[in-house]
Formats: sequence, structure tokens, C-alpha cells
Amino acid sequence: MKQITATGTTMDEAVESALEQLQTSKENVDVHVIDEGKKGFLGFGSKPYIVQVSIRKNPVQDAEYFIQDVAAQMGAPVTIKTDVKDRDITMELESDKVAMLIGKRGQTLNSLQYLAQLVINRESDQFFTVMLDAEGYRGRRRETLQNLAERLADKAVRTGKEVRIEPMPSYERKVIHAVLQQQKEVETYSDGREPRRFVVIRPVR
Repeated sequence: MKQITATGTTMDEAVESALEQLQTSKENVDVHVIDEGKKGFLGFGSKPYIVQVSIRKNPVQDAEYFIQDVAAQMGAPVTIKTDVKDRDITMELESDKVAMLIGKRGQTLNSLQYLAQLVINRESDQFFTVMLDAEGYRGRRRETLQNLAERLADKAVRTGKEVRIEPMPSYERKVIHAVLQQQKEVETYSDGREPRRFVVIRPVR
């Protein structure tokens, strides 16, 4: 956490000095008064205000920096548009090499999403859900998952055996569960441990 100690003849002056050195604004910092100073008499015996000013942790910004750093090391520099609604965070990635960031079946994008969620939640009192998208990949993936769910449900009914689907992040598992929720011939449940948790489709006997 970046912080600085500054002095001034008044508290406001000390804080302004710190903000100038940190190159930030007051709403982004926490101020701790170390010494309230002393006015003195006729200019004698005065003591300056001493404050410690620290930049507040911004977990969303930390996650953006993290993704940008990883993407740069991959050779796929990226810009990020972030939207925060309550505890749901959506990050849209834009890059000339977006396919590299998505990876096979979205595995690279899923990994970046999982790590970004860890970064955001590591020091947070509340749990935030993070969604990374790139060029509408998530929408296309949803359609693929819906078709996959229906096809594997038919297989489970036809063979009378459980069908396990490859590990996937929680929001993708929710798509599978939602698609098959109304089917009376099968039921679904999740098994395994994160990040290798997967969906099982079981025929109803």
C-alpha cells in the first residue's frame, strides 16, 4: 500500500502536500493524523501538522493491472472495460490477439477469470463474482453449453448411465443445470473441487 507522511501549517495544507506527492485525489486516500501541530505565540513555538496519507486499496483496479500484466507477458496487450453492479463485475477484454487470450474452449479466459476473482476477493469482506469476456465469446459459449447439455442428457437416458462433463467454472455449470432443470428424465449435480469441479447428468430411475 503506497503511503506518505507530509507536514503543513494546517491539516488541509499537509493533506494537499501529500496528495500532490502521491498524484491522486482526496477520495482515493485514507488520512491518519500523527500530530495536530501547535500554532505557537507570535510565530514562536509553532509545530506543523503531520499526517500520514495512504492510497486506498482498489481490488478491481488491482485485477485490471494483473490481467494487463499477464496479457503483456503473453504477447497480447489488452485494454479492459469494467462494469461493476453490486457484487457482479464484468470485464470486457479488447486485443489484437484476442484468440490467444480466449484459448482452446475458453480455457485461458477461464484461468484469467479465476485468477482475477482471487485478486479481487483476497482482501475483501464481501465476495465478488467476476466475469471476463472477449468479443462476445461468453454468448457463443452459452449456446454451445446448451446444445451440449441436451445432447448428453439424451445419452444419459439412452444408456441409463451417469454422464460427466469436463470441469468448468461455476457460471458455466449453472448454464447446464438451468437447461436441464425442467427435464423429468434426468437430474444434475456438481462434483469435484474448484477449479476442477464438474457437472454430472444422472438418469432418473
